[in-house]
Amino acid sequence: MKYYSTNKQAPDASLEEAVVKGLAADKGLFMPYSIKPLPQDFYDSIDTLSFQEIAYRVADAFFGEDVPADTLKQIVYDTLNFDVPLVKVTEDIYSLELFHGPTLAFKDVGGRFMARLLGYFIRKEGKKQVNVLVATSGDTGSAVANGFLGVEGIHVYVLYPKGKVSEIQEKQFTTLGQNITALEIDGTFDDCQALVKSAFMDKELNEHLQLTSANSINVARFLPQAFYYFYAYAQLKKIDKANDAVICVPSGNFGNITAGLFGKRMGLPVRRFIAANNRNDIFYQYLQTGVYSPRPSIATIANAMDVGDPSNFARVLELYGGSHAAISTEISGTTYTNEQIAETMREAWKECHYLLDPHGACGFRALKEGLKSGETGVFLETAHPAKFLETVEGIIGETVEIPAKLKAFMQGEKQSLSMTKEFADFKSYLLSL
Repeated sequence: MKYYSTNKQAPDASLEEAVVKGLAADKGLFMPYSIKPLPQDFYDSIDTLSFQEIAYRVADAFFGEDVPADTLKQIVYDTLNFDVPLVKVTEDIYSLELFHGPTLAFKDVGGRFMARLLGYFIRKEGKKQVNVLVATSGDTGSAVANGFLGVEGIHVYVLYPKGKVSEIQEKQFTTLGQNITALEIDGTFDDCQALVKSAFMDKELNEHLQLTSANSINVARFLPQAFYYFYAYAQLKKIDKANDAVICVPSGNFGNITAGLFGKRMGLPVRRFIAANNRNDIFYQYLQTGVYSPRPSIATIANAMDVGDPSNFARVLELYGGSHAAISTEISGTTYTNEQIAETMREAWKECHYLLDPHGACGFRALKEGLKSGETGVFLETAHPAKFLETVEGIIGETVEIPAKLKAFMQGEKQSLSMTKEFADFKSYLLSL
């Protein structure tokens, strides 16, 4: 499979080049030339397959030409050593709980898969050291850092905005040591992302270091996120609720929903998608107006969605040939204030006894408001509510139990390097390595 750049000014790349480089030379995002539909018999029998079996079939359609079958199978089965259950919240709305992995967030799927795939390519080529740069607004940093922890030949640098991630999230990537370095940037998530992108474009840096990205701009990070959409469908089919499924995705950088749209292209019978935004409603405004106007991000209680210029929007445009009409037909949008998010969390806890995190709350509310008669709604509960402990407890007025996995991270000692948001500082640090 060949990959092309969304900016169309860079040479085509193999899967290995796309994964190792992360970003195309023209600053575009890599896209596969074709998206293979899966055969009807796969969908007919999908409810008889395990999560790992389903994921392997999907992975084979993307990566099968480039990775030996036994290696790919091992990568998939190692990645998905946890369940992603579909949990009933109301009569026709279900939560797809993506927080049962090691760092209790959906990014465990993409982070773990990418770590294993990149590790395979490094061993295969006998490369020395690859340096992974990742910007995080919270969960990406912990999922990637823990996915790559101890992987030989890879060093990870996590850039995060000072004071803008929860304490638990911060502890998940600042306490690990080994091959993980945390850089605390005096700025926003968008500043962190800009530093990472600038580093990839800097000739001197790239001659000095082998750099790649583990943000959802990397195909090995976002494509595996398609796995759990298929598994959600399989679970709906088991309970005879698979007709007219609507999937709602809390959306920030748009990697997650893009993976779902890829699934739809592969034949996954989803009726439509809803992209739920917080106050950072750049995509919602695009749906209303047809004009994409990025702007600086605003801090909200759903912090992982605080993105003012979603990178993966370029992939959405590419999928639909740049057609606003085509995009609007398959995806609708919503936008919620902090007050609305908090109100939804309180109501879901009181009425359904279901504890939402602030991101999942956007998804649940969008389905409550936008589901039509006969449709079944699935929203992605992207992280465990305890990862936003103070926020969640403050809203529901009760103590939230912290899972043992999170408690273990809390014991660790924070180790991070402080840095300004100026590229010159970041560059001189990397050159000194």
